[in-house]
Amino acid sequence: MSSQTSSHKPRVAVVFGGRSSEHAISVLTAGAVLRAIDRDKYDVLPIGITSDGRWALTADDPERMAIADRRLPSVAELAESAEGGVVLPVDPTNREVVYTEPGAVPKALGEVDVVFPVLHGPYGEDGTLQGLLELSGVPYVGSGVLASAVGQDKDYMKRVFTSFGLPVGPYEVIRPREWEKAPAAARKKIVDFAAEHGWPLFVKPARAGSSIGITKVDDLGGLDEAIEEARRHDPKILVEALLRGREIECGVLEFADGPRASVPAEIPPVSAHDFYDFEAKYIDSADGIVPAPLSAEETAKVQELAVAAFEAASCEGLVRADFFLQDNGEFVINEINTLPGFTPISMYPRMWQESGVSYPELIDRLLQAALQRSTGLR
Repeated sequence: MSSQTSSHKPRVAVVFGGRSSEHAISVLTAGAVLRAIDRDKYDVLPIGITSDGRWALTADDPERMAIADRRLPSVAELAESAEGGVVLPVDPTNREVVYTEPGAVPKALGEVDVVFPVLHGPYGEDGTLQGLLELSGVPYVGSGVLASAVGQDKDYMKRVFTSFGLPVGPYEVIRPREWEKAPAAARKKIVDFAAEHGWPLFVKPARAGSSIGITKVDDLGGLDEAIEEARRHDPKILVEALLRGREIECGVLEFADGPRASVPAEIPPVSAHDFYDFEAKYIDSADGIVPAPLSAEETAKVQELAVAAFEAASCEGLVRADFFLQDNGEFVINEINTLPGFTPISMYPRMWQESGVSYPELIDRLLQAALQRSTGLR
């Protein structure tokens, strides 16, 4: 870490955007985070990654990082230049960030003390950016390489949870080679799964989030279209049985004495949508109920399971854990998000707000924890 004096404010690089289909959601999250960071305590350097992977210097302008007239924002619209690029040296002895433009002398932007990565999905949330930061020796908010990768891949996530005895619902995985080499056999695998568990099914990308690419399939007639939609986002797809019950979420935050769970939230059925899909979450702003109307025993159980999932995947910093409370009273874990959304309507900050941790305090706690955590094996 760069030397700090009492007058030195830690420099935070907020990295957002990215190459995944969740690019716009990341921009929304970045706007909310930039708005909440205490500028008296931290210097901030916003760095956006365009959809084609260019690291761009962007304006520190949260107001432009919002949905306007149902239109989603992008890094390309925020970049200060259409060609300039930001370079983070892969050298643990050098934290100097450099900005380059064609035909111009590279410009030093100063050292970075900590990175707050608010990228969602592949090429950011999945351990790839975390690996780069480990090589660079720069501390960062959130989970490390392994936990980030496990948290992104719903197939291996469920395998890890199962190995730790955590309850997961019935699912099937279709890997890229299966579909490419023997699509008929892969399709039969799904049809056999439906015969065992019943319709409808959910077909989804194995390594995406924000409900992007998910289709609820009511019968055989909609299966092929659902598979193609999922594969448009990820060649590896997941098929899940419908779990009847209530959707419950719970936040986990790492404190000095270990991870703690927030009060849980409930996602009520959205009448205008078949399920809690992308438009329900971000365009039509479906509201969750915080805290969830659960009994004391149910609340304690879901909090226990959320922390157990955090520990099972070796997570750090923060996690949002999503569950179904089935009609038989049992909880099933659906997934975890190692970098959950921080948009103004996101459930993770809302749950912690209700638990006594304000939005700015939440951001500060995450940054302070990252500054105190070393990179490398830990």
